[in-house]
Amino acid sequence: MTGTDPNRPTICFEDLEVGDFRQSRSRTVTRDEIVEFARQYDPQWFHSDPEAAKDSVFGEVVASGIHVLAMWRQLDHEINSDIDYVCGIGWNELRLNRAIRAGDVIHVTSRIVDLIPSKTRENRGTALTRYAVVLEDGTEAVTFTSINLVYTRNGRHRERR
Repeated sequence: MTGTDPNRPTICFEDLEVGDFRQSRSRTVTRDEIVEFARQYDPQWFHSDPEAAKDSVFGEVVASGIHVLAMWRQLDHEINSDIDYVCGIGWNELRLNRAIRAGDVIHVTSRIVDLIPSKTRENRGTALTRYAVVLEDGTEAVTFTSINLVYTRNGRHRERR
């Protein structure tokens, strides 16, 4: 992005507040995408082989945890790409609470749970965001807290290394 890019994020660290909540659109997970993703990135038989998965504890193919996190990332980008992130630096307390199956309808929620100004760099702060991948019935299938560095208004003039 350049300084004149109209898609440049506009929300800085100072604009965030603890409790800020956002929710994504819903999307339906398909069997074809579960199998395709698994065959390419996580080829365990209960993710990638519909016939063999019938004998698994799940009784059918289920989305790989990595696949669910990729879907989370897509939906999160749609609701939080206006935040001027430096980068993500970690995830805490990641829990895969329920398998995601073909036909499940999911959405993502995010809530700012803490904001920590940097003591050493005035151009950024740390935002802790609690995320959930939520099913139609309200079940939180995946939960975690993301730790992200966010530019302050002073951080708009980014240093290059």
